[in-house]
Amino acid sequence: MKVTVFDHPLIQHKISIMRSVETSCKEFRELVKEVTMFMCYESLRDMPLKDVEVTTPLTTCKTKMLAGQEIAVVPILRAGLGMVEGVLELVPTAKVGHIGLYRDEVTMKPHAYYCKLPKNIDERCIIVTDPMLATGGSAVAAINFIKERGGKNIKFMCMIAAPEGLKVLTEAHPDVDVYCAHLDEGLNEHCYILPGLGDAGDRIFGTK
Repeated sequence: MKVTVFDHPLIQHKISIMRSVETSCKEFRELVKEVTMFMCYESLRDMPLKDVEVTTPLTTCKTKMLAGQEIAVVPILRAGLGMVEGVLELVPTAKVGHIGLYRDEVTMKPHAYYCKLPKNIDERCIIVTDPMLATGGSAVAAINFIKERGGKNIKFMCMIAAPEGLKVLTEAHPDVDVYCAHLDEGLNEHCYILPGLGDAGDRIFGTK
């Protein structure tokens, strides 16, 4: 298990703009896509390669290409959808699944209402996306669903993580690599991340 908290200046700059209450829905959505692309680039560093022969305009040469492992991106609905385009921008052949979860506002426990995954999920590199890792309940539940259906090679990607949620996720799924753009201070009494960036789903889809 590996936890990567990105310190790249461009990512930190964009996260700061996302935090602002003045950032519009359009800007927020674009920033989610851009930050996801940066994180996806690094999260796929361990993709297997194979040697191939390529004919250039001058000669032929031995070079490297991806070894053919297929990728699935699985957003946790609904906010996770905002990160899908960033992954597909880099890996346009990736298949997309969906896991629908909502958090009970009283118990703070996740409840599932939908799960649809690509075929051959056991053979794919799976990127689970959710902008906010707060209590960790939804992330753990989503990964449970994937593992129950045969998924093995799983990565979790978020914009903002709370230490509490990160601890819950890594303890429940120590075999899952976690990538986040920023680790925040913690949760408030309502289990929202502080300082956070508000309700990511509302800000992505303009429903705030």
